[in-house]
Amino acid sequence: MRYLFTISLLSITITLSAQDFGKISATKTRVALKELKEFVAIPNDALYLEDIKKNVVWLESAFKRRKFTTQVLETSNTPLFFAERKYSGAESTILFYMHFDGQSVEPAKWSQEDPFKATLRQKQGGAWTAMDWTKIEGEIDPDWRIFGRATADDKGPIVMLLNAIDAMDENGLDAKVNIKVVLDGEEEKGSKQLAGAVEKYRDILAADHLVINDGPMHLSGEPTVVFGCRGIVTINLTAYGPKAHQHSGHYGNYAPNPVFRLSQLLASMKDEDGRVVIPGYYDGIQFDEEAKAVMNAVPDNITLIHNTIGIADPEKVGKNYQESLQYPSLNVRGMQAAWVGNEVRTIVPSQAMAAIDIRLVPESDPDRLIALVKSHIESKGYKVLDREPTEQERLTIPKIVKLEKSRKATLPFRTDINSVTGQWVSKAMFNGWNKEPVKIRIMGGTVPTTTFINGLDIPAVIVPMVNADNNQHSPDENLRIGNLTSGIRSFMSILSQSVEESKR
Repeated sequence: MRYLFTISLLSITITLSAQDFGKISATKTRVALKELKEFVAIPNDALYLEDIKKNVVWLESAFKRRKFTTQVLETSNTPLFFAERKYSGAESTILFYMHFDGQSVEPAKWSQEDPFKATLRQKQGGAWTAMDWTKIEGEIDPDWRIFGRATADDKGPIVMLLNAIDAMDENGLDAKVNIKVVLDGEEEKGSKQLAGAVEKYRDILAADHLVINDGPMHLSGEPTVVFGCRGIVTINLTAYGPKAHQHSGHYGNYAPNPVFRLSQLLASMKDEDGRVVIPGYYDGIQFDEEAKAVMNAVPDNITLIHNTIGIADPEKVGKNYQESLQYPSLNVRGMQAAWVGNEVRTIVPSQAMAAIDIRLVPESDPDRLIALVKSHIESKGYKVLDREPTEQERLTIPKIVKLEKSRKATLPFRTDINSVTGQWVSKAMFNGWNKEPVKIRIMGGTVPTTTFINGLDIPAVIVPMVNADNNQHSPDENLRIGNLTSGIRSFMSILSQSVEESKR
């Protein structure tokens, strides 16, 4: 995943032009690395509002140094951070969305003492070995990595934008678009505050185009533009056995075991190739020739994908990886019943629960899909409740399942690649990299930005900046240093492209 430039060969500061963003100096990379290390050091779990406020203070200082005006947009929960910078002659305004909160951490599962104390590492003998930070004062290997919570998801891209602004200012380059930046402090917890905030601050957030900088680049490491993302809705299913755990010697073969019942029920929803067999689940999914051409043009290396995630054979939803992302998914994300490991007990459990997420595409309605799942469960002879069963129901109804759904779905979006927004960002990335970016019709993950798209009536694209193998949401999250440098380059490319000129 090496890029066309090598940082160690670019140690001399070079005057940049709008057509030559590849020559980002090693000096600029060092500055960005140090700034990211400083930013990562501020804990950012949205469950702790005081930490989120400390991040906001850091952001205010960082953006004001770059001549932005800033505001803290108070919401029903965690605040949004907003910054704006206008440029003379710019006709269009771009709203950039990123988030500065991170997933919760379990320090014991990390290979460093403190997930918020960023470590510099290089790969030796198949393992990531810690290095002294003074190493960045010499030649920098783009394959070195910085490990720490939110290095990639999503503080890294924020630092890339800040340093892209610096590089342009230092070289006398004005952006061809006005810049608005909104940074979410609650994205990893579902951004429940966004809908109300967008309604309240509609005039402040108003823009012509939305650029989302979240998620990983294509696995090839090539510059990437994504034209949509799947949404998500979640449900929990609970199956019931005896009203209390029972001794498996006394009641095994007699008291129904809810683990088997739930397992059989879940297995009945898919065939052996992983396709959902619930009637109507995939209704409305069709691909015209243009959509097929876009998907077929993505340079997926199937061997690399399988080696990266460690599988021998994929499920058969769609003809290939890109097609699989165009369908709604049905995923069991976790199961729970009784005890295992050192706490295992010889009992028939009283209940078993499965947590399910359904990834949505624009053709799928979340309420319709949940209704289909419910009908399928009922077709297997179960009474479906939205609450705990009463004792009388346990005694009179043989098969009961409780179905609980999340309060609100995060909806998907997909922007036409040939739209004004699509043409503008594609041209910007081509000019910055001297080649076409990888264009992805829709990505599998979910970014909670349909609130902006619908609330502000604004088209959107996703320009991911970070390495695909960044351990997003997991212990040992990391950012490849080459991606830090290439992200600066991509932001400069976007900021230097006039929307109006891209129409010509």
